[in-house]
Amino acid sequence: MSVNTKIAYVVTSATTMTLADGSSHPTGYFTEEVIKPYQAFDAAGFDIDVITPDGKLPHADPYGLNWFFHYPEEDKDYLDSVVRTFRHDVDDIRFTLHHSSNLGLGASRRVARLLQESGLSEPAAHASVSAAAKAAWREDRQLVDALVDAGVPSGVSRADLVRTTAEQKQASVDLAATRKAAIDSIEGFQKPLRLSDLTEDEMDEYDAMFVPGGHGPMVDLYENPDIGRLLTVLHTKGAGIASLCHGPAMLLSAPERYDGQWLFDGYRMTCFTDEEENQTEAGRLGMAWYCDTALKNAGAVFDDPSGAWASHVVVDRNLITGQNPSSTEAIADAVIKYLVTARAAAAA
Repeated sequence: MSVNTKIAYVVTSATTMTLADGSSHPTGYFTEEVIKPYQAFDAAGFDIDVITPDGKLPHADPYGLNWFFHYPEEDKDYLDSVVRTFRHDVDDIRFTLHHSSNLGLGASRRVARLLQESGLSEPAAHASVSAAAKAAWREDRQLVDALVDAGVPSGVSRADLVRTTAEQKQASVDLAATRKAAIDSIEGFQKPLRLSDLTEDEMDEYDAMFVPGGHGPMVDLYENPDIGRLLTVLHTKGAGIASLCHGPAMLLSAPERYDGQWLFDGYRMTCFTDEEENQTEAGRLGMAWYCDTALKNAGAVFDDPSGAWASHVVVDRNLITGQNPSSTEAIADAVIKYLVTARAAAAA
């Protein structure tokens, strides 16, 4: 290992992708998946080199800047607590992107606070919002409508509920802009290294690599010989190889082993699932191929999650993969734990 733990932070620079019908569609990186792990690694004291395949600036996927991918943490945590009340067994809850983006459920925490201000206790407010949210989820209707139909305290009007829902959406819009501005303020993202320029000796200086998602990695990190070189160098030395969401598409650049099998044949891993893909804008338009299926076909032991859009991270030896944007914080924590443990073992 180098004196300081050093991470190759490999980000797509793709701006468009080709769909199944041959049409072009905007793409790039997902903002949350880029900035949150970077900040976590920086806070851990790691040295981070931002790298793109061609040295061009990383490009934010406009779809990933949509407000519903950027709930403030307190809103997201409260919504999770509400969703868990929908079924006795969490595995029976199918909570889709449609539910989180179109029904106003993300405003649950703020609505509950509004109910508390009108006299309900905190548990009573949570129970009221949870019951209405469950009805909205089951019947595919707006949270506000479900609340009004169920009855709310006399001090709360429909206009109050609509205003509160709009405030939550605006907070998410603002957070998306803040995260994008944070990326733009980091010098490494403005002057990334060119992966193709790195020699094997330079690649060997890294203790890990991390690849965030967005559909972009399926364009320029897939079947990329330079990614193949980096994977070979790092895998040979047992360095951490981590990727999130669509980022694991880069594993398909890995060469064959001496026995003719894929370098990661038999490894447990996860990625953005086909079920989740079919709920996205690009998935509805028609993807040319699916990351989940491609990894399985290559020889991955796919670790199926309990459900779509839930946080799910898989660690198998030196390979660390995360399923979706909800897994961003968990995979950053897993990478840090892996590197701290490796550092301690090397020092022993």
